[in-house]
Amino acid sequence: MSVAIVGGGLGALRTAESLVTAGYTGEVTVISDENFFPYNRPPLSKEALKGGIETEALEFKRKTSVDNVNWILGDRASQVSLANKSLTLASGGTLDFEGLAIATGIRPRRLSVEGPTLGRHTLRTIDDAKSLRSTLQNSKTLLVVGAGFIGCEVAATARLLGLSVTVVAIDEQPMVRPLGLDLASELRRRHEAKGVQFHLGVGIEAFTGEEVATGVRLSDGSELYADVIVEAIGSVPNTEWLSGNDLELSDGVLVDESMQVVGTDVPAVAVGDIARYPHRLFDDIPRRIEHWNLPTETGRRAGKTLAARLCGQEVLIEPVNFIPTFWSDQYEYNIQSFGMPGIADRQELAFGNWENELVVEYFRGDDLVGVVGIDSVPQLVPYRSRLMKRA
Repeated sequence: MSVAIVGGGLGALRTAESLVTAGYTGEVTVISDENFFPYNRPPLSKEALKGGIETEALEFKRKTSVDNVNWILGDRASQVSLANKSLTLASGGTLDFEGLAIATGIRPRRLSVEGPTLGRHTLRTIDDAKSLRSTLQNSKTLLVVGAGFIGCEVAATARLLGLSVTVVAIDEQPMVRPLGLDLASELRRRHEAKGVQFHLGVGIEAFTGEEVATGVRLSDGSELYADVIVEAIGSVPNTEWLSGNDLELSDGVLVDESMQVVGTDVPAVAVGDIARYPHRLFDDIPRRIEHWNLPTETGRRAGKTLAARLCGQEVLIEPVNFIPTFWSDQYEYNIQSFGMPGIADRQELAFGNWENELVVEYFRGDDLVGVVGIDSVPQLVPYRSRLMKRA
């Protein structure tokens, strides 16, 4: 009996740990397209980008329970046949399995516009961060395309490194989709106070330059130039290798509340950023949620599910009640969130004031669905329990 875990991030590690802890004693193989063991990604846009990348310091500690796991690094699954329970690897090899865990996560989205592709950095992996850090050290100006959390974190880090920074995005305000206009406007003010320039509400028509991108042409006809360009316009689930198996792949992999893949009888689960599931604390709409704690939560549940399937036991079906959690460090400010503020239809300032420490509550109708705080950890702690009461 064997299990293949495709993907080498935190979700893959937690799935392997949970699988073994739940009583599975067969062979486990993890296939990762990176050459590193699972590591912590959030520091890549902050501490590691500013102070240097030490791979060993970023790697998660692996429990002794996974000492016997086989790791295939620097390779990837290019295709899978669920009917035959077989993986084809990019290197040309094949791997048979009885159970499958899908943990291939996401990759940075790229703009499909005219212009050169060289010189357009993204930030997802250690190699990305090393390349970007090396380039920033020899540059004076940075252009960030996209004003989400990754883009704003890179902008903040670059300012701390002394670069002149410009952010361009189609959005009305930076980080507006998860935070709403009021808090997004305040965070823009704080970035501008640090010297960041914003060009918002405009799209990118083309990247300029000959062989290497040196700037952008905007939808309003203006052009911007910089020594370094970073694309941070969102993500794309890595599902291509799953095609041809009659799965629902319109936005990640559709799973039920036990993390079992919908549309197949094969023991298969999906975890982390690629999994789309209904979150009963809020509603029945299946969503992918790209928050740091969810690869751990979904991996733990998926490992138990897969162990039960393979050991002939009943799978425990229980509502998803994980509290989505994220944080972001930008300059000296620490931003933390519980819940799903992005689905709210209104928000209220519950603590502090807009210019300093604060807590913002997010509501959908009369229901609290999320909370975001800046430098307000003690005030945020009780909200986890309030949100859990929804269960």
